[in-house]
Amino acid sequence: MKHLHEHQKGLLAVFAAGLLWSTGGLFIKLVPFNAMQISFFRSFFAALVFLVIFKKEVFYANLFTFINAVLYSGILILFVMATKMTTAANAIFLQYTAPIYVLIFEPLINKIKYEKINIVTILFCFIGMVLFFVGKLSLGDIRGNILALLSGVAFAAFLLGMRKNKKEYQFSSIFYGNILVSIICFSSISEISNFTASNFLMVSYLGIFQIGIAYAIFSYGLKRVYAIEASLISMIEPVLNPVWVFLGYGEVPSFMAIVGGIIILTAIAIRAFIFESPAMKARLKRVIP
Repeated sequence: MKHLHEHQKGLLAVFAAGLLWSTGGLFIKLVPFNAMQISFFRSFFAALVFLVIFKKEVFYANLFTFINAVLYSGILILFVMATKMTTAANAIFLQYTAPIYVLIFEPLINKIKYEKINIVTILFCFIGMVLFFVGKLSLGDIRGNILALLSGVAFAAFLLGMRKNKKEYQFSSIFYGNILVSIICFSSISEISNFTASNFLMVSYLGIFQIGIAYAIFSYGLKRVYAIEASLISMIEPVLNPVWVFLGYGEVPSFMAIVGGIIILTAIAIRAFIFESPAMKARLKRVIP
């Protein structure tokens, strides 16, 4: 690592964070606890990690801090519930529809015109989303898909809220969000009947590494790379999440879900990483009236 310059270290850090995030689906599937029980341990350990790493920064707060904390807690709980009810692929792909809602609501909030490319991106993503509800689905799949979509909506609202707030409050929003999840889900742990060492290690991993350390590594990397690079590399999460679940749990996503996921990720990637580049923007101004 000492021979790498800062930009390379940043790229590796973002990649490592995405890799850790991608393991969430597998361990949520493997742990025999219910969604609320997993959410408690996951957030409890994540909050401890944030306290140890970021220290007094996690206590900085304003009104937006707590609003964003509520939204973040919604993301966490809804995603775990969705992963338990439907396939991991459905849960992660539908959560990653968050940028679509940002494209829809940000112009309304900031009172700006919709760009043509945003409308095209939204249409393609909605086509991809429809494919998750095609074919033979159990009631659990349908409910899980809806919860995953709601997780994406909460994620979008969280992103918009974080943009509205100052950077010094980003760690505290996530810290208080994890604290809130721990409080909401605390009563559920009294119902655990299969509390084994292996189950405890898995939920500890989810909180310590999959959320806490992963976010710390990502924040380190984000300071050393371009936002577009970070967004592109972190998309390794929805790509690898179903792969780990297939290898470690044997769950196979439906063909239509895979197609829908590819459409969503491709549309978002093209919108975010090609059309956001300064060179492409300048070129489009000459081509598109």
